[in-house]
Amino acid sequence: MDIDTDFLPLETERLLLRRSEPDDAAAISSYRSDPEVNRHQGWERTDADGIRAEIAAMAVRHPGEPGGWVQLSVLEREGGALVGDVGFSGADGEPGVIKVGYTMSPAFQGLGYATEAVGAIIAYAFARLGADVARAYASAENISSIRVAEKVGMRLMERFEHESDGETWQGVRYELRREEVDP
Repeated sequence: MDIDTDFLPLETERLLLRRSEPDDAAAISSYRSDPEVNRHQGWERTDADGIRAEIAAMAVRHPGEPGGWVQLSVLEREGGALVGDVGFSGADGEPGVIKVGYTMSPAFQGLGYATEAVGAIIAYAFARLGADVARAYASAENISSIRVAEKVGMRLMERFEHESDGETWQGVRYELRREEVDP
């Protein structure tokens, strides 16, 4: 995969996706700490200091670079409200595969923002990073996340069972191939 050392914020019709900044931590913490949101996302610490540390760790990575996630804050273009965050990372040991993750504040869910943001990330990954496959994982119970994956054109590839900390949960893997978008 290509590495983007000159990343510029992504713009959609209604949104601006830019690298997350330490000043975003309080807003991100407020929705990621919501128990209903937290049960579906993968950050262990959702307090502002923990999120600030995650943002700092991700800030040194260039998009497409191996070794972890790159986090973007999702803001409304009109008014600048932070409505959620999206992240992406190369899949370890799978060249050309980019994983995407997304979390929207409950106050902004149901407005199509997640679909718009994830669509922009996938288009960027295919066009700029040279990714061949975009992949999203979700809990099988997270119907909203599954709908976003389906709305951007991803298809269900696998249902699986995962055990973590003595708990078992059902998951799904969705994918979209570049040739399905740009034949």
